[in-house]
Amino acid sequence: MTLVFIDQDKLCVSKMNMRFGRKAPDVSDILPTVRKRGVIQTLLVRATGAEGHFEIVAGARRFYAARIVTEETGEAEPLPCRILSETDDAAAIEASMIENLARLDADEVTQWETFTRLVKEGRELDDIAATFGLPDLTIRRVLALGNLLPRIRGLYRAEQIDRTIVRHLTLASKSQQKAWLALHDDPDSYVPTGHQLKAWLFGGQSIPARFALFSLDDYKGATIADLFGDDRYFADADTFWAAQYEAIETAKEAYLEQGWSDVVIVPPSEHFHSWEYEKAAMRKGGRVYADVRASGEVIFHEGYVTRKEARRAERGEVADTVKPQRPELTSTLQTYVDLHRHAAVRAALLGHPGTALRLMVVHAITGSPLWTVRPEPQMARNDDVRESVETSRGETVFDERRRAVLALLDFSSEEPTVTGGNGDDYGLVVLFLRLLELPDPAIMEVIAVVMGETLAAGSAAVEAVGSEIGIDMADWWQADETLFGLIRDRELLGRMVAEVAGETVATANAGEKSNTLKRIMWDHLNGAEGRAKAERWVPRWMQFPPSAYTQRGGVGTVMAHARMVATRAPAAAQEPNGEAAPLAQAA
Repeated sequence: MTLVFIDQDKLCVSKMNMRFGRKAPDVSDILPTVRKRGVIQTLLVRATGAEGHFEIVAGARRFYAARIVTEETGEAEPLPCRILSETDDAAAIEASMIENLARLDADEVTQWETFTRLVKEGRELDDIAATFGLPDLTIRRVLALGNLLPRIRGLYRAEQIDRTIVRHLTLASKSQQKAWLALHDDPDSYVPTGHQLKAWLFGGQSIPARFALFSLDDYKGATIADLFGDDRYFADADTFWAAQYEAIETAKEAYLEQGWSDVVIVPPSEHFHSWEYEKAAMRKGGRVYADVRASGEVIFHEGYVTRKEARRAERGEVADTVKPQRPELTSTLQTYVDLHRHAAVRAALLGHPGTALRLMVVHAITGSPLWTVRPEPQMARNDDVRESVETSRGETVFDERRRAVLALLDFSSEEPTVTGGNGDDYGLVVLFLRLLELPDPAIMEVIAVVMGETLAAGSAAVEAVGSEIGIDMADWWQADETLFGLIRDRELLGRMVAEVAGETVATANAGEKSNTLKRIMWDHLNGAEGRAKAERWVPRWMQFPPSAYTQRGGVGTVMAHARMVATRAPAAAQEPNGEAAPLAQAA
């Protein structure tokens, strides 16, 4: 790669860039720096067909920020760029993905689009995982979005459906996805979500007769019709599956007679992911995959080989002839085994509270199909607010303890949080085994950090904890310029001046401008300009318990505290012996 400076009018965003074709990205977080210092970090570009022109593979946000500054100043500064190889599309895609993931989290649909392009460029899953430092399971889950209808991916990108729904829908056939979309679009219909969606997809005992590969006239079992008679269902699932597998074997023999090299039966416990395979003609060793769904539906995918086999064929290597075996347990028998073992484990866990505590901590950290715990994002659009919080004593102390816990758990020191895992089984078990080795005091330190990360800002929980512990905000906070920059209400400023400087000073300066009132407060807080220093001052709404300066309302901490107090009122009305206490007189 070559480092050069290129004029802005000779640059455009590459189609390989993750942000190509979308609306201009949000650059508010980097715009102040670009205004002050220009673009410092180089853009990754490659030459286009036009002489002297280049397309941006990575760095589109810096490019958009530079254009905004150009419109403001009228001066277009050349941008520092590194020129990539003209032919390495895969490297260009990786550069774009890495650059964007490091700065602004891309949604999973965008990641899927990029990963899919990488796969088509010839990248193996292991290579993609190593490139981005992600577990193989994460890459597979993103690629699984390819099993979804485009409309469902669009709903997910627009955040109209959540990750749990998407995870279950990736297991659904196209017909099931269309049926679910019909329910989603009908305001009068119940739309299954969460575990109800999984049960709906997997069919349970409600297997539609239309999924049968065999003739219903020869079927020995019973079928029942719905209330409208539009569809029929099998009354006994076991009888259905026995007949269905016989029909699958018959279809397999027919395919083999046609000349297909093999017919692989994919059981309900597994899934046929199209991105793991490539099309191959019958004469080139293509086989048929019978995708058996738990709902009873069977989909035949004709003419496929695994992606690894396709790569070996390209290199002229001999193909692996080992055939996948039929699973030892049927799906129903596996369910029987799983539920009995689950019942035994959770009953035995009642006698091991220490183990249960560690297991619960692991679930809170890594997540699971049944646990979703998100860390408090501490989002603030204002740069000054974000900086004020990040440099505060409370945040500094907490971050030091968080770093210690990351080391204790053998996590990377570069991890921003302890919590927020992706729920994979491997990470869950590894962390569980690690916590079993730690003593109870260490576990309590981990719990404190986990709870601190997942404590919702502005919630009644913050009020309850602050009141219980007895927090004095003066120990953790002191007034800064950011606070005064955010206060614009003169009535509020007047009340605060009276609190800091006294009623006499507030009355004497009642007609002054807001900046003058702020300067008076600032001088008193710092003991400057001969004014008496106000020690350990904290605004009323930041104290524990909080209060307001006016009767206008609109103070979030006061409302959260009121909700907390309301929950304590019933308990306060009871004496320790269980008898009702007399109502307290109002002060």
